[in-house]
Amino acid sequence: MNNNSIPTRPHYLILDALRGVAAVIVIAFHLCEPHATSHITQLVNHGYLAVDFFFLLSGYVIGYAYDDRWTTLTLGGFLRRRIERLQPLVVLGMTLGAIGFYFTDSAIWPLIHTVPLWKLLVVMLIGYTLLPIPLSMDIRGWQEMHPLNSVGWSLFFEYVANILYAVGVRRLSNKALSVFVVLAAAVLVHFAVTNPNGDVTGGWTLTPEQVRVGLTRTIFPFFAGLLLSRVARPTYIRNAFLWSSLLLSVVLFMPRIGGSDHLWMNGLYESFCIIIVFPSIVYIGASGSVKGEGEKRICRLLGDLSYPLYITHYTLVYFYVAWVSDRKGVLLSESWPYALLTFAGSIVLAYASLKLYDEPVRTWLRQKLN
Repeated sequence: MNNNSIPTRPHYLILDALRGVAAVIVIAFHLCEPHATSHITQLVNHGYLAVDFFFLLSGYVIGYAYDDRWTTLTLGGFLRRRIERLQPLVVLGMTLGAIGFYFTDSAIWPLIHTVPLWKLLVVMLIGYTLLPIPLSMDIRGWQEMHPLNSVGWSLFFEYVANILYAVGVRRLSNKALSVFVVLAAAVLVHFAVTNPNGDVTGGWTLTPEQVRVGLTRTIFPFFAGLLLSRVARPTYIRNAFLWSSLLLSVVLFMPRIGGSDHLWMNGLYESFCIIIVFPSIVYIGASGSVKGEGEKRICRLLGDLSYPLYITHYTLVYFYVAWVSDRKGVLLSESWPYALLTFAGSIVLAYASLKLYDEPVRTWLRQKLN
């Protein structure tokens, strides 16, 4: 058997849908962000924790899908499957970001119009590989790894975790993996409670400190998800999609804990969510079944849209951020029609990206790589 054509296991439909729920909340978080005066006043206050949830969910799904297949699966075969799944939309997201780049010149990015076309194209081509750009290549001014599509940083660390799993961590026994995960949890807690911001944000800049933040945010949840896939035995939980979605939403919409006087309390809250609550949500989702055609369609749609929604939405959010920045002090209560239009546009763009680009390209890649 070709090691890249190993049969795909059935999906956990609820887990796919939870990824979609988190992606929708991420859009809301990014649309509220330009109106916040600080981390404390952000309306969707913990929306950024969706990234940490994605990492944990990915680790669980990777373990479920691949852990017992390495007798026939090679490293090259595994990486081809991951590239086939992730890379087409990475390329699309960078391309869309490049197309819209010059149109987002604004008060918050006043130097955009000074960026030569050749530099924009070089940054776009580097973005296609997901390799982070150095600060000297920053063309937007936010010191992002991927200034054409901000969310690309998390995909970079997703690849790092996948490679670490494939080249070595997969061989660890459950006991050894447990020790590794406990140590990673301790590092995460230390970072969260000592971070001057009182949270786990960061990881999108190519500096030693920010790369450490990105690895800290990735290593525990991804490999905790892997461990969970090995040791947890899902049972049956009624209305699992409802309860897991509600719990995830509560975590991500939770207001800031501790205020500005007790920042460590918020770090402790986020550590608790990542280490305890997120694995519980994944376990609940894996223990449920979808009842009725209506719920099945909703879960399937959320699952199908989750990745294209996450990877393309910020190319539209750039326009909204620019619009808000050019109208200093505009409130969300005043700009909500534009926010709603951006939100709806993100959904439409994601669906079009899925049907007109992602699915056809992945089908073509499967035919070429098999």
